[in-house]
Amino acid sequence: MVKHIVLFQLASEMEAERKKNVMDAFKKGIETLPAKIPFIRKIEVGLNDNPEEQFDIALYSEFDTMDDVRAYAAHPAHLAVAALLKDCKKSRSCVDYECEAE
Repeated sequence: MVKHIVLFQLASEMEAERKKNVMDAFKKGIETLPAKIPFIRKIEVGLNDNPEEQFDIALYSEFDTMDDVRAYAAHPAHLAVAALLKDCKKSRSCVDYECEAE
């Protein structure tokens, strides 16, 4: 199994209401992906409640293989949701690692 963890930091100059709307839309969009991309084993999005931390969004997902992670990254449904952050993302950090299935 591969765990795919991504953290997103949005632009600090964004208006609070717009930032909340973008974060909510991203969460909703990501959480619809398993219905469109059947090889996603698990996916969830957390929105940071702690304003003292630098990252705003955490994405956690599980796949059977790294090939599945790559296919997910290139899938049109995923790309459409990712585009929600295009104009307001300051940074992104990602870790993919293999582990025993739980």
